[in-house]
Amino acid sequence: MSDRRVAVVGAGISGVAAALALRSHGVEVTVLDRGHRIGGRMATATLRETGLPYDGRVVDVGAAYLTAGTPGFQAVVDSWVARGLAHPWTDTFHVSGPDGPQGVVTGPMRYAAPAGLRSLVEDLAADLPLVVNPREVETVERRGGGVLVDGEGFDAVVLAMPGPQAADLLAADDPAVSELAPQRWDPVLTLVAAYDERCWHEFDAMFVNDSVVLASVADDGRRRGDGAPVLVAHSGSVLAAGHLDAPASASGALLEALEHAVGATSKPTWFDVRRWSLARPRRQRPSTYAFDGAVGLCGDVWGEIPRIETAWTSGHDLGHLIATRLA
Repeated sequence: MSDRRVAVVGAGISGVAAALALRSHGVEVTVLDRGHRIGGRMATATLRETGLPYDGRVVDVGAAYLTAGTPGFQAVVDSWVARGLAHPWTDTFHVSGPDGPQGVVTGPMRYAAPAGLRSLVEDLAADLPLVVNPREVETVERRGGGVLVDGEGFDAVVLAMPGPQAADLLAADDPAVSELAPQRWDPVLTLVAAYDERCWHEFDAMFVNDSVVLASVADDGRRRGDGAPVLVAHSGSVLAAGHLDAPASASGALLEALEHAVGATSKPTWFDVRRWSLARPRRQRPSTYAFDGAVGLCGDVWGEIPRIETAWTSGHDLGHLIATRLA
């Protein structure tokens, strides 16, 4: 083990990938995350007090799926599939518009996880010796050639989180802030609707076109593979921006749009609305990460398309670079 120490703040998939890459070079790594569970936007929720027979069931409420287009990440996904932690879900999305169904579109295979996408991050993190959560980091300061994370010294730090959150940890004149300043993020509301029985036309997932209310819908029963009558819908950013202080106030509009999009013939027995203030980067950075010798930045904003594979690649590549620099 090297005598070099690196802190990784944020235990979504990019932070965990960075920590694993650093660890593979023998660097001592401490991962800090403010959540009670790790996973970042690959988040899940457990259904409770729904009055339905599937209380205790896990639902994906953050990212909807993952894809794999590079050999490195494909190998990670193949490992999950081989061990039953993930499975191929669908390559076909239905499309709905103001006047109803508009057909289907095909694309790359989307993968889902029986225990929710968060379980995949937890599987990766199982190989890390020190993950501290919940742990709210307050400050990151430069000292000499290294950094202080809440006063504790490290040779470098990885900030694996959306730019506005990373900027809050740094001094206003820190050089890394200029890398973060161009980032713009859109909010999203997530609606989870649970029904007594399946009451819509069959589909795996759906894009909703020309709507300021809904952007996409996933049949979580088909996604998870247990057939439960649960739908998960993601809102458009305009609607979300107007309801961040009270997400439940958007439930009426979301439920009405969902019923129209999927052709549901009954109302859900239970529903919940959650907010993601920093859900999706509006502008991508062309490089896969940033590192100035002390502070590293990674996540799904660093790459061509904001997706789980982008986040993993960003953290993975940054971790290897930092380890090489420290050596």
